[in-house]
Order: sequence, then C-alpha cells, then structure tokens
Amino acid sequence: MADINLKGRDFLTLKDFSPEEILYMIDMAAKLKAQKKAGIAHDTLRGKNVVLIFEKTSTRTRCSFEVAARDLGMGVTYLDPAGSQIGTKESTKDTARVLASMFDGIEYRGFEQSIVETLAEYSKVPVWNGLTNEYHPTQMLADMLTIKENFGTLKGLKLTYMGDARYNMGNSLMIACSKLGIDFAACTNKAYFPNAELVAQCRKWAEENGSEILLTEDVEEGCRGANIIYTDVWVSMGEPTEVWEERIKLLSPYQVNKKCMDIALSSTGGNTVFMHCLPAYHDLGTGVGRRVYEKFGLSELEVTDEVFESKESVVFQEAENRMHTIKAVMKATLEG
Repeated sequence: MADINLKGRDFLTLKDFSPEEILYMIDMAAKLKAQKKAGIAHDTLRGKNVVLIFEKTSTRTRCSFEVAARDLGMGVTYLDPAGSQIGTKESTKDTARVLASMFDGIEYRGFEQSIVETLAEYSKVPVWNGLTNEYHPTQMLADMLTIKENFGTLKGLKLTYMGDARYNMGNSLMIACSKLGIDFAACTNKAYFPNAELVAQCRKWAEENGSEILLTEDVEEGCRGANIIYTDVWVSMGEPTEVWEERIKLLSPYQVNKKCMDIALSSTGGNTVFMHCLPAYHDLGTGVGRRVYEKFGLSELEVTDEVFESKESVVFQEAENRMHTIKAVMKATLEG
C-alpha cells in the first residue's frame, strides 16, 4: 500500500478505485484525524486554492471541505447555486477550463453524475464529487472510517441499508461494501431495489472480495446478522413533494425502529450500530418533518427518535468523519 500514489486523480465514484486505494485513503484519514486531535499542524498544501461548487446546498459537505482545506493550509472559494453560471450562461466544459486555470482543485455537489464527469474531463486539476444523484463517494469514506473505528475491521461485516436504494446512497454503499469485503443487503420494497446492472457489477466485486449482495423485502432476513443498520431520508433533495405519499406507503415497513434493531442486535450478540448520512427526520425538529406531520400525521419517518438517540447510534461520529476523510481525498489527490 506504500506504493499507492493518487496525485492528480479525480474522485468521482468509488467504482474508479481499487480496494487497496480506498483503504489507503481511509488509513490516511485516520492519521489526519489523530493529528488534528493531538493539535499537530498538517498544513502541507499552503499556497494552493480550491473551489467548491454547490448546486445543492449542504451543512456537512460544505463545512467538511472548508475546514479540511484550511487545515491543509489552502484557500477556499464557495460558489452557491446563485454564485455560478455553470450550465446556465456558461457550459460545464467552459466552467471547468476557467476554474482549472485559477484553482488547484474543484469540488462539485449537485445533480447528474454526467456534470461532474464533464468537469473532470475538461479540467486539468483534480475534481471531487461532493454528491450527485447517482453517487456520494466522500460519504462512503466517512462511513467506512466510522465502521472501522467501531469494529476494528471492515471485511466480514454485514451492512443493511433500509429505504430507497436506487440512488446515490444505496448505489455507493453497495459499491463500497462489495469492494471492501462487507456483506451488503438492500432491505426495501422491490420497487426501490438498486439498478440491476450495478447490482451485477457489485456482485462480481463482492465475489472477488469475499462478500455477498442481498436484495430482500423481508425485514427479518435483511436485519438478521447486520452489524450496521443504515438509512437515509425517503425523499431526496430536488424531488417533488408529491412523492411523499407514495414513499411513506411503500417505505414505512422499512423504518429503522426498535424492532429491526432488536433483530440485528440479538443475532450479532449486541454488535450492531446505527448509521445515517444526515439530515434525519426522527422528530419534529425540522420544517420538513413538521410539514409531513401536518399532512400525514407521522412524527418520525425513516428512523425513530428512540433509535437515533440510542447508544447504538454513531451518526455524529460519522458526520465528523466527513471532514477527516475529505481532507484525505484532497491531500492524496493534490500531494500524493
């Protein structure tokens, strides 16, 4: 692993990286986290500058990139949805060439994967995917670091994803698990199973790395033996509010609650954690949560407050790790 050098590489999806390269970034993140906790400066990228393009806003992703870049000694420019002409008055490929002439790295968080791929194609500097509709690779590194911190290993564990597994989180978790030897289960209504072509590819990777991919509608089967129970919001940013009724109807049986956690905990000897990429609708503390409650009478959605606040929940450790792993991605691709 000492021979791995990712300098100059784009970070668009974990499909592009070998298991060894993924583990290299996770291990680098752990070292950078330890240095930060010990107060050891690691601003080895002084003089460099990065730009963050956010067509979809975010608390964790923006703060993680900004703090990580500044810890590394870099300057940061943030472009919100109104601050960039990308795709509106200026084409994506022209934007890439302009920004690459001014910055050492470009982050994009937004819509179709094709946008970040075009940025990468026309940029001479590394491009990092902060989230697209299809993939969320920086979240994956944070998740894998969190799992390793809690279990001491990755290989041989089982992760069960409850909810809509068709988009960025379901896709990315299945890829990460199959590359790193973690059994992956998508436990949801069959209408929300991940793309069949991606499932087939991940099954090949899983076979190579000693793990399995399971798609099931049965909560007992999905949660049995799960070391990690994972969920995400049922309606993603940018989707119309009209889809709430259908999602609630089809996904309510897959809410992460005490029953499904008990299935996992009893079958692993208490060796199960709960994870969520956040934000979570576990109470009425959000505007979205209150609106859903007013319309449908539900005060908890994808996860109950009991589980979210339980001792098994590692969601805030996971959120912090976004910053450490994003720092590793930038360091690895800018410095080597």
